[in-house]
Amino acid sequence: MKIELFYFGGCPSYIEAANNVREALRLEGIAGDVELVPVENDTDAQTTRLIGSPTVRIDGRDLEGSEADERGYGLGCRIYQDEQSIAGWPSVALVRRALHRA
Repeated sequence: MKIELFYFGGCPSYIEAANNVREALRLEGIAGDVELVPVENDTDAQTTRLIGSPTVRIDGRDLEGSEADERGYGLGCRIYQDEQSIAGWPSVALVRRALHRA
């Protein structure tokens, strides 16, 4: 299983996102880690399909599903909404659901 976290340095939410992905992997008993992929500019954002920072993909698929790509790509901070919260990073529960789908 390949897990990538795309981010740009101007949005510090990627640190919490990486921590939550690691925690979800631990809770699911999945060995592995998240690959941090820096995005430097808008051209990179388009090439890497950065929906916003942080963008997490599991085996090439956004953790919110393929419909997330409809938002477009570019540099900007991303907001994740879960049943219980809205934050600039995905919750552990959201990551766990995505891991189950993968």
